[in-house]
Amino acid sequence: MLDWAKEHPAVITVTDTAGVIVYMNAAAVAAFKGDLTGQNILDCHPEPSRTMVAEMLAEGKRHTYTTEKNGVRKLVDQSPWYVDGEFAGLVEMQIVLPAEMPHHVRD
Repeated sequence: MLDWAKEHPAVITVTDTAGVIVYMNAAAVAAFKGDLTGQNILDCHPEPSRTMVAEMLAEGKRHTYTTEKNGVRKLVDQSPWYVDGEFAGLVEMQIVLPAEMPHHVRD
């Protein structure tokens, strides 16, 4: 199987429906300073984030936002993934945003 995400520069973490981490790419392992596969993502989040992630797992909801830490801006997308149309868990992608980034409106 092609593991396109393995060396992708975005931080990519995948959970099952219970929140157990089933996949981390190399960027995720580096960002979180270790392989957290097998651990529950709920244990990695303080409140109120923990409650929000629990709701996303229960309802298959998506959450997207930007964040900044030490001058580095990131786009964070937490989205449901599916197998044969059935909710299978969440995928979190963290993408570092350039300081200057063009924005194109295409109506």
